[in-house]
Amino acid sequence: MTERVVLAYSGGLDTSVCIGWIAEETGAEVIAVAVDVGQGGEDLDVIRKRALACGAVEAEVADAKDEFADEYCLPAIKANALYMDRYPLVSALSRPTIVKHLVAAAKKHGATTVAHGCTGKGNDQVRFEAGISSLAPDLKCIAPVRDYAMTRDKAIAFCEAKNLPIATTKKSPYSIDQNVFGRAVETGFLEDIWNAPIEDVYEYTENPAAVREADEVVISFKEGVPVAIDGKPVTVLQAIQQLNERAGGQGVGRIDMVEDRLVGIKSREVYEAPGAIALITAHQELENVTVERELARYKRQVEQRWGELVYDGLWFSPLKRALDGFINEANQHVTGDIRMTLHGGRAVVTGRKSDESLYDFSLATYDTGDTFDQSMSKGFIELFGLSSKIAAKRDLG
Repeated sequence: MTERVVLAYSGGLDTSVCIGWIAEETGAEVIAVAVDVGQGGEDLDVIRKRALACGAVEAEVADAKDEFADEYCLPAIKANALYMDRYPLVSALSRPTIVKHLVAAAKKHGATTVAHGCTGKGNDQVRFEAGISSLAPDLKCIAPVRDYAMTRDKAIAFCEAKNLPIATTKKSPYSIDQNVFGRAVETGFLEDIWNAPIEDVYEYTENPAAVREADEVVISFKEGVPVAIDGKPVTVLQAIQQLNERAGGQGVGRIDMVEDRLVGIKSREVYEAPGAIALITAHQELENVTVERELARYKRQVEQRWGELVYDGLWFSPLKRALDGFINEANQHVTGDIRMTLHGGRAVVTGRKSDESLYDFSLATYDTGDTFDQSMSKGFIELFGLSSKIAAKRDLG
């Protein structure tokens, strides 16, 4: 029986060439699987037909936009997940979504191997392969670009020799990955970390320096889930899409950073994530109002670890799964409204309202109606600082 390989297929040159390349190198039949996580671009049916025209024996396409938003982006919002305190895990979140569909296709078609188009220098190879091995430990993984040194020049030559129905036009100066949660841009002149990004790098955001009217928005949450924008009910996907449009139109969500890749190198990345940044900013502020102090302090530690696990490709790991339980529990009272002004590249919180609020006006006010007994503070401070005071007597004596 002929072996079968499931290929993560994008419809572009590299993965189109991978279909015939894998068949020649391994003798296997190739099943192409394309997953829509809101990256835009070509119609899924066009991509499916191209995969078949390039030699795939089967081609599957999946509209996973709502699945991606509900099962992958939403946990990141609840976790306020920002790798290195800045990056909202755009690509890292889409990989486990795609992996799930690859593994399902492998089981359906009796494939023994899953292939992807990642290089040997990036994080995505780890995210794909660690995810696949967690869901289906018996599946093998191959990466033609990495394992068979499939350079772009070789890919173009192969494409032209086989007369494949895919354009071999001049490559974009950037390497771009995008989905509904954001857009990642790297390589080209950006590899010199002294070079500032230019406007043609950006697609999801307008120039924040342009003169325009501010946009005020109210985001409503229920137990950490965005459920309405300006009072109108939304799905998680719709919340992201609408805020991509509105926050992006104000230049919100541009991130230019040098980040620590899992493989040990530092990499310059330019991200656009207007909806993600607006939602996480609003969610963080609603937590400030509704989450008890000690829980909030501990959750911040969990958030950092959760983000590292997801960035490192360990979405399906036992620790990440256990932390999900903590994060969901911590979000049970995160219900209410956050008002924000979107303007000049910033999402600024201007109002908070919640029936679950722990903010007590009568305790917080300094005016008439103050119920805080300030006379208790003197004794509290004495006891709170007592151990340090005793140590200081010893150390300074």
